[in-house]
Amino acid sequence: MSLHPQLAKDSVSICSFELCELRLINDERFSWLILLPKREGISEWFELSESEQLQLHQETMHVARILKARTHCEKINIGAIGNVVRQLHVHVIARNENDACWPRPVWGSALEPMPASTLNLRLAQLQAWLAPSPPI
Repeated sequence: MSLHPQLAKDSVSICSFELCELRLINDERFSWLILLPKREGISEWFELSESEQLQLHQETMHVARILKARTHCEKINIGAIGNVVRQLHVHVIARNENDACWPRPVWGSALEPMPASTLNLRLAQLQAWLAPSPPI
């Protein structure tokens, strides 16, 4: 699977599920993940087969449940907009009323990248959270 240059620039790989690669958006302000189906030329959820649509849903819900439980956030935002990056990807973002963009969406604002040490710690944390229970 090829990776859109903007996604390659803005995110790092956490792990891989049956259908999707899970990536962390490198923004210090948010726990912001994206699920990226490992399929070429797909820009819309409905372009996946029915079984892949269900798998994407299951993987998205798995990540959302873990993110909500581990971050104790007030709200989980899930979206697959794709107006700028057409390659199908699903955002899963932990949100709180005191975060930098509340109540607006986080996409469209300039990223605030993490220092390498913080990024490495966050990746290790996310990998530990997700390792014990792969999605159905």
